[in-house]
Amino acid sequence: MAIHLLRDLENLKKEILLLGAMVEEATHKAILTVVDHRAELADEVIAGDREVDDNEVRVEEECLKVLALHQPVAFDLRFVLAVLKVNNDLERVGDLARNIAERGRDLAGHAEAVAVPAEIRTMAERVRRMLRESLNAVVQSDTALARRVLAEDETVDRLHKEIFTLVKQRLRESPGQVDGLIELLSTSRYLERIADLATNIAEDVVFMVSGEVIRHQGH
Repeated sequence: MAIHLLRDLENLKKEILLLGAMVEEATHKAILTVVDHRAELADEVIAGDREVDDNEVRVEEECLKVLALHQPVAFDLRFVLAVLKVNNDLERVGDLARNIAERGRDLAGHAEAVAVPAEIRTMAERVRRMLRESLNAVVQSDTALARRVLAEDETVDRLHKEIFTLVKQRLRESPGQVDGLIELLSTSRYLERIADLATNIAEDVVFMVSGEVIRHQGH
């Protein structure tokens, strides 16, 4: 039984890694639609969202199978529970990547009039790093890396506030750019939500390794 459990847990780790890689790639492409006006990538991200959804369902089914067949305890149980939660968070990241891609496709029509601020690029880079490191923390059971992700969330929140202030200023100066500026603000909000989900994943790593629940405690 122990050998079969280890095999199934290893398979779960591979499945969540695969989903994580898909979502990370979708997020990267979605960001390019905005910062580099790569509108042609939007259709790839939108089409790929269905595959992300299908994989999320498969991972959930595998988690439930492990719980039913093996009744894991201690770390193994926390690992399966963490994968269930990470799985859900990744599916939501995929949805947000699709939303960003849609904003980027719309923004391409305003590319000449609406410049993408440097803060968006900086925010996007930090969010991508948070997502990647949170997934690495899951695979490596690395609480130190997870806590670094938690610390980064405040920087992303600050950048979102700076972008909000910048958009308000541009709206006053150039009301004719309202459509493009709203797309930029939406993009910032979606990036901030991805950072929040990466934070959720990092919190799940701490729970998985130590059993400590740190949600809602502040970081």
